[in-house]
This record gives sequence, structure tokens and C-alpha cells, in this order.
Amino acid sequence: MSLLVTRAPAKINLTLHVLGRRAGDGYHELESLVVFTGAGDTLTLVPGPGLTLTVSGPTAGPAGPLDDNLVIRAARHLARLRPGLAHGAFHLVKRLPVAAGIGGGSSDAAAALRLLGRLNGIAPDAPDLLTAARATGADVPVCLDPRARMMLGAGESIGPALGLAPLPAILINPGVPVETAPVFRALGLTVGARHPGASHPEIAASTDAATLLRTLLPTRNDLEAPALTVAPVIADALGALRDRPGCRLARMSGSGATVFGLFGSRSEAARAARSLRAAHPRWWVASAILR
Repeated sequence: MSLLVTRAPAKINLTLHVLGRRAGDGYHELESLVVFTGAGDTLTLVPGPGLTLTVSGPTAGPAGPLDDNLVIRAARHLARLRPGLAHGAFHLVKRLPVAAGIGGGSSDAAAALRLLGRLNGIAPDAPDLLTAARATGADVPVCLDPRARMMLGAGESIGPALGLAPLPAILINPGVPVETAPVFRALGLTVGARHPGASHPEIAASTDAATLLRTLLPTRNDLEAPALTVAPVIADALGALRDRPGCRLARMSGSGATVFGLFGSRSEAARAARSLRAAHPRWWVASAILR
């Protein structure tokens, strides 16, 4: 079989409600509406002996040790479940910021599982793929089939694809990596504690953009406030978005530091992206269609 290719799009948490911290395993229980961009990293696989990974691209430098990369870890988890699994040489073109709250590494790992599934004739909904995804990381299962859906628990439970209307958006990362663990520590929940806040609204399938925007307004990202104590520059990025004409909602994704702004039209988002790049040339600024 020749070269296999797939994309690894950014994952955006439009909402992220922390319900509490589970007594059994200490994990934080979440309820989050997740959407994906149309672009991101690219992963290729050349079938062959051995299991290797090379990385290139604008953000390849901070990707970390290759042997510990989530792509390799996901492949090893699947190989344990499927003895004799065919694999080969992966190459990752890294465009998304690292430790940025947009699931770049998790999406890369999910992309690896999809490619290995294609190579080995494993059905996309095969239980082994989901098991390997869960073993690799909390955000990997929702990235296996990158379409809008609810993510529940500690990421192990995902809802059906929602088929939401596409949302024009801008993504900004102010260039500061933010690890997830310090943000959760700053939230300050003890094991067994519940977190206050209104319940998450139901998101109906095939919701149009205007209705979805209205539904999102009273929702929140409960990690935004603690993340600001870890990386105060997030507030600057949010403020820059909110100052742009046409921005309907500005919020942080995941545990940061990436923030997103939702706009009423693609042209408004494109104009805002151009002005933001000019005003903040050191920031990573990307126009996106979220769906």
C-alpha cells in the first residue's frame, strides 16, 4: 500500500463546564461542546517495518521527544490490542501551537489511529480504536471522528455527531504554552467536590448558526479564570478579539492559552484576522470555520 494521509484538525471547546472532581479516580468531570477546524496538522504514514516518526513544520520545535509523542504512544497502544499490527514510518507536519488548549497532540494521535485503521482494515468504529484512544489521552477519543459533539466525563464519553451549522471564527494563541495540570490546580477543587454553575444547555442536532450563538452566550469555560492566573496574557488576547467589529463571542478553548472569537460572517472574521495580525505580529492568528 502506498502513502496514507490524513489531517489532524484543531479541537475547540466552545463550552467547558466543570461539574466536579470524581471521588473514585480524582479526575475532573466535564461537559463540553467540542467543534473542529477545517485545517491543522497533517499526518502521513508510509507502510513498512518498524515504527518511526519524523516531524516538520512551523511548530515542530516544541513538539517534544519523538519517542514520547502521542502519535507513537497511540500506535503502541493499538499494537498491544492487535498483535501483528502493520505500521511504518509516520511524518507529522506540525502547524498548530503546542500546549495550547486546542488538542493538537490529541488530534495527531487520533489521526495516527485512523491511518493504522485504514492500513489494517480496521473499521472506524471498532472498539479497539476507541480503547487505544482512551489509553492515549483524555481528548483523543473525541478527535477520532472530528465532528461537533458533546464530550462528557473526563473525556471518555462522547455524544453523537451534531451536524451543527459552520461558525466563522478567529483563533489566537499569544505564544505562551500552558500545561493543563497547573490550570486544574488553580481551579482548586478537592476530590469529591462539586463545582457551582448553571447546567449546560441541550445542543440540538443540526442547529443553525444564529440559534447556536444565542445558546452559547450564557455558557462558559470554567477553566478560563484559573488559566488567567497562570498566563495573564490570555486576557490580552480575549480583549483584542472583543474589540473587533463583528465579534459575537470571545472565549478561551480548553485550558488555554488559545482563545477563539465567533463572528457573524466569514468576511468579518477575515477582516478581523488581518487587523489582529498587523497589531500583534508575534501572535499566532488563524481564520477558521468551526463545525
